[in-house]
Amino acid sequence: MLTLTANAAQAIRNLTAGAPEPAQGGIRIASSDDDASSLTLSLATAPEPADAVVESEGARVYLDPVAATVLDDKSLDAGADDQGAVSFLVTERAG
Repeated sequence: MLTLTANAAQAIRNLTAGAPEPAQGGIRIASSDDDASSLTLSLATAPEPADAVVESEGARVYLDPVAATVLDDKSLDAGADDQGAVSFLVTERAG
């Protein structure tokens, strides 16, 4: 299952803090037309019925079935540039 770094969890909490339902809000990672080589990330108010849910430190990530398979042994990290724009990075899980 995908893991989240502390930076990623904080970035997701920051992004979802202003959502209409922050208690259920998160980010959703989904494949584009069953194409495992192309994943999209978007804000979500709740998971889709088939989504896997990853929760860490109060942050939620919803993964469609293809994304869940592709990211099973990965870690999600986040960083911000000088202007505060957040970017996410998928890395191999350490350990």
